[in-house]
Amino acid sequence: MAKKRPQTRATRPQPTDGEIPVVGAREPCPCGSGRRYKACHGRAAAHAVTELVHRPFEGLPGECDWVALRELVPAATVELPLKDGLPEGVPSVTLATVLPMAWPALRRDDGSVLLGLQNDTASGDISRDLADTLQRALTAEPGTPVQARRAPADGPRLQDLLDAEGTFEPVVHSGFEFWIPDTENATPEVTASLERANAAAIPTVKLAGVGAAYWCETPEKNHLRWVMPHPEEQLLDALARLHAAGRSSLGEGTRLVGSFRAHGLTVPVWDLPSGVGADDVEKPAAEFAERLAAALASDAPLTPEERRARGGLTNRQVTLS
Repeated sequence: MAKKRPQTRATRPQPTDGEIPVVGAREPCPCGSGRRYKACHGRAAAHAVTELVHRPFEGLPGECDWVALRELVPAATVELPLKDGLPEGVPSVTLATVLPMAWPALRRDDGSVLLGLQNDTASGDISRDLADTLQRALTAEPGTPVQARRAPADGPRLQDLLDAEGTFEPVVHSGFEFWIPDTENATPEVTASLERANAAAIPTVKLAGVGAAYWCETPEKNHLRWVMPHPEEQLLDALARLHAAGRSSLGEGTRLVGSFRAHGLTVPVWDLPSGVGADDVEKPAAEFAERLAAALASDAPLTPEERRARGGLTNRQVTLS
């Protein structure tokens, strides 16, 4: 139902910057306590960089779309407003699903910054890793990519750097041409990376009438994948009520096939016939949103039929991250 990426529970990487001492676990701790590093400051450092943050995008404008762009959408960009405004010499900061050569970030020749979202991260907090990459990109030399590293455990998160009152409006692209302002001067490596990415991209469209719902086309059938902000248990109850009543589809030939978890949110998935395009599901999705709101408002105990429907939905649920 969705592309899978290795989970963010990374193994402990080797420190690469001066803020964290490069010592072995069994060596004396640099603090001078006389204890081994792993039994002293190494314990807290290891916990800080490996503890999984289940909702890394919570508190950001457009949390559901952050999750969608991280897990579902091949090619998309979003302009990011910074809390303190753009630094001098940086005309814009743009989030991109993927960058050429899988770079974490890129400072373009004109000083603008592209921040990649779908890279593997070194810790359990994607938000902190992205914030560290963004900060380094803002001061990088124009025309250079930013390399991956482990973010400092006490570093800022995206929630500290981005404007909480700003908007988050993804622009979905059919390919990755946004990588290269001037294709004639692109390096052979970047051109080859662009061709590979375009060949692998699944056609995807963001619905206009409801939030964080993305239609996609695959060879056998189409799908609608809808990232929802509601608490999981409440949402599953509501979906079960609609499913048991025969009101969970998006029209003839469509069906709710299950859901998956991603970054603390639940993503219901519908199968659609191959001939059903994004425009065809705009109205049915808006009508479903009204039915779902009514089902979410109900606190009546589930009937036996609804409990069976809920069990079926739960059995088909997978966790991406």
